[in-house]
Amino acid sequence: MDSPADFVESRRPAGSKRSGKRDFIVDTFLAQTGHLTADDLVALIRKADSRISRATIYRTLQWMVDAKIAQKVDFGEGRSRYERAYRHPRHFHLICEACHRSFEFLSSDIESMLDEVVESRGFEVHKATIQVHGTCERCRTGSSTRDDEGSTERLFARDALRVAIATEKSGLAFYTRAARIVRDARGKQVFLKLADEEKTHLATLQKRYDELLAEDPQLDSRPAFLFFKGAANGIFASGVEELAAGVDDRKALLIGIRCERGSHKFFKKYGDRFEDSEGKRIFLEFADEEKQHMDLLVAEFKALNARIVSARKRRPSQARSTQAR
Repeated sequence: MDSPADFVESRRPAGSKRSGKRDFIVDTFLAQTGHLTADDLVALIRKADSRISRATIYRTLQWMVDAKIAQKVDFGEGRSRYERAYRHPRHFHLICEACHRSFEFLSSDIESMLDEVVESRGFEVHKATIQVHGTCERCRTGSSTRDDEGSTERLFARDALRVAIATEKSGLAFYTRAARIVRDARGKQVFLKLADEEKTHLATLQKRYDELLAEDPQLDSRPAFLFFKGAANGIFASGVEELAAGVDDRKALLIGIRCERGSHKFFKKYGDRFEDSEGKRIFLEFADEEKQHMDLLVAEFKALNARIVSARKRRPSQARSTQAR
């Protein structure tokens, strides 16, 4: 994946010279979190280097918007703010009309619904904005604990671990049940192996979660950043229900393949959207594990089909042998 410097350089207009001032302004902007006004950025830059003019900062800010390094947002407060667009996934905002603070959140469910709507209409999206205006908890009640969001990176890591743990729990339930109901000995061993791996991974993820909370005891009570309702109960939850209804060996393998494929795509999709962070690493590590499990199930499904075909071919010859005797 490109570094920030490489990305910025790729957006530089053809034939233009690289500017040390512009690079400094871009680097300063990308190092910030939250949503800055133009004046906020001017104050940051001028504090570090008073020789850089306000006009230069304004021109660079507009260049960043045109180059899709920054994105202009309007929270209805009479002035524009800017947030980073570089390697920042599509997200949504809660906006407090009392203190004018904004709170980001990411939801795969909202994204999926938006994608479904625009695809059904053949609509080409240039920008999608969802803003929820109201009053934050601190302004409403005077409480500051829940609104003290702390590090977004830690929140992302916490929520990534929560989704991964839920997925491992549902995967463990799936493979444990599958191992009990299948009749094929080899298939049973595969399901037992995967159940054992899920148990080991679950323990590792739970340890990482406990370590994260030890670093910040308040982290567990802070509001969610990632909203993945479809994955909140574990991506294998629907597969567990299907097994409970009764299936044969081939169907059990197919359900496992479908769940692993969906899990791999889910974690890879969101892992690729974030900059290097603990949450990103959790998602991508998990995506790799799910891919390995899927490949194992696919191989076993093919092997089972081959055994079934071979058994069918043997039956006619055995029948002829019996008749000849």
